Amino acid sequence: MICILDEKTIDKIAAGEVVERPASIVKELLENSIDAGATKISVEIKNGGIDLIRVTDNGSGIDAGEVRTAFLPHATSKLKSIEDLYSLTSLGFRGEALSSIAAVSKAELLTKRAEDILGSRYVIEGGNEVTLEEAGVPDGTTFIIRDLFYNTPARRKFLKTGHTEAGYITTLIEEMAMDRPDIAYKYSVNGSNRLVTGGNGDLKEVIYRIYGRDISDNLMEVNAEDGDMSLKGYIAKPVVVRNSRAYENYFVNSRYIKDDIIAKAIEDGYAGFLMQHRFPFTALFLTISPENTDINVHPRKMEIKFSDPPAVYEFIKAAIKDTLSGKEFINDFSFDEEKTELPPKAPEIAPEPFEKPVILREEKVNSYNADSEDSDDHLFTSITPESAREEKTEVPETPAENIIKENVHEPETPENWDEYRDVPEKGSQLDLFEEKILSKDAFSDYKIIGQIFNTYWILQYNDEMLLIDQHAAHEKVNYERFMEEFRNKDIMSQNLNPPVIMTLNGKERTVLERFLDRFTEMGFEIEPFGGNDFALRTVPVNLYGLSEHEVMTALLEELSSGVKDEDISIIHDKIASMACKASIKGNEEISYAEAEALLKQLMSCKDPYNCPHGRPTIIKMSKYELEKKFKRIV
Repeated sequence: MICILDEKTIDKIAAGEVVERPASIVKELLENSIDAGATKISVEIKNGGIDLIRVTDNGSGIDAGEVRTAFLPHATSKLKSIEDLYSLTSLGFRGEALSSIAAVSKAELLTKRAEDILGSRYVIEGGNEVTLEEAGVPDGTTFIIRDLFYNTPARRKFLKTGHTEAGYITTLIEEMAMDRPDIAYKYSVNGSNRLVTGGNGDLKEVIYRIYGRDISDNLMEVNAEDGDMSLKGYIAKPVVVRNSRAYENYFVNSRYIKDDIIAKAIEDGYAGFLMQHRFPFTALFLTISPENTDINVHPRKMEIKFSDPPAVYEFIKAAIKDTLSGKEFINDFSFDEEKTELPPKAPEIAPEPFEKPVILREEKVNSYNADSEDSDDHLFTSITPESAREEKTEVPETPAENIIKENVHEPETPENWDEYRDVPEKGSQLDLFEEKILSKDAFSDYKIIGQIFNTYWILQYNDEMLLIDQHAAHEKVNYERFMEEFRNKDIMSQNLNPPVIMTLNGKERTVLERFLDRFTEMGFEIEPFGGNDFALRTVPVNLYGLSEHEVMTALLEELSSGVKDEDISIIHDKIASMACKASIKGNEEISYAEAEALLKQLMSCKDPYNCPHGRPTIIKMSKYELEKKFKRIV
């Protein structure tokens, strides 16, 4: 039987297109405030906006005779006919927001125009009017939204926790604040101020308040024009990089947008300046004729269509490349007590993901006894003295110093490595064996021949020749050891003196507060340091010396993607992978005793055949294959 739905059901269904979560409501109300000419906007939320959202502005207000009309479906003052869609400059235009919000919440409106003596108070719950009355209220408009989805429990249960929903709103507020630095924003969560901007039009100041000094001090201004297109704003120098696109902010005609064309143009503009799988910070504003865009793609208005996508791509890419070109980007590195500048040196082969170039820092450690079983498990943080790299001098069997290297270039195995091995058929990765080659029982049958290219160790095992990648092998050893410590809750911490001070944006702060107990369990000690600053006082000992600020930032980015509390093992894996940076590198000469210790540790691993990133730790060539190459066997 086909029937026509009643108006209330229609309203609730339509609300689902506009009101997905509390952040959707905040977005719609903020856009209304901006369209009303507000110069000051206050946002307050409780329990992630589920219990309360209050948005107050000093805009033009609503005429008392139009208050009811404003809550009717498709009621708008910004659009008169279909033709107006092609010349829109306002943020809102559909006329769906207020009716959709009122249909799924308990809403209250306080509004007054400057020319009126009294204003209006309007209460509407679940789409039903409760009261409309005159009231003495200040100029502007205040919306109070309570008990979101109280009358649609099936939808309410799909909301995330209050912390997570607050994170979405915080990100939105930060985006809006960057979009309009001429508007003063005040944003509070559960009674605590999270963001306050001055509204003086200084975008750089807003970026500083959201992202901190590390980014604001490394900004480069972009200013380009081409026909009806202009691009303004800031991009960060290549020294500021992230593991995801989370810091790529761009706006089209004052709308925060997510668009594949723009993202690709930004990243291609940085090509040659950033390593693969690393992403920049941007705060860019593209202005283009409304006739050449279509924002009427999705109710959230975060997607856009361009009439000439290739032109937009080329324009943005060229603007970024021109801004970066001709500049000298040299990282500043510091030793324990003094700074030393080193000339940049490009790697002959691209470095493997997550490795970056910096210099060496030395720390004294206890000497190593090659015959000691106890020393095996703690030897390899890194081993070769700096002189071995610079002067190619012989490395002593018992190292006196432990070199902690942060981000040293490490050559990656070329894709066509098989061609260089010069064997008639591909050597097999050691994943399935007739007998267990990598085992403690087999160790006595190994003979270490030597090291080549300061990266690979040649071993003889019965009728097999093995090549072991020392970096991949040590990564595997460190990874499994760290994961085992997490499972056994046997994490040792290292104090940082002085502590590392981090400036977190709203989303990062929300994530940190949500997982603070988990971070403590994992060996981190973090505490508030005033405002948006936090002091990192201890880290797991395996992460010590690995740019602790970067490690924490990467972890918070990973957690912000929606990891559930019960899936925290994902973060264990992430930390363990980061700990692999402490592994010995390729192009690093080590002693036979150190190689022997590493081999013993590798043989103790549960899965010794691949590093955590999937590269093989070991390959083999049989005596038969070798003798065929030398024509001993025809």
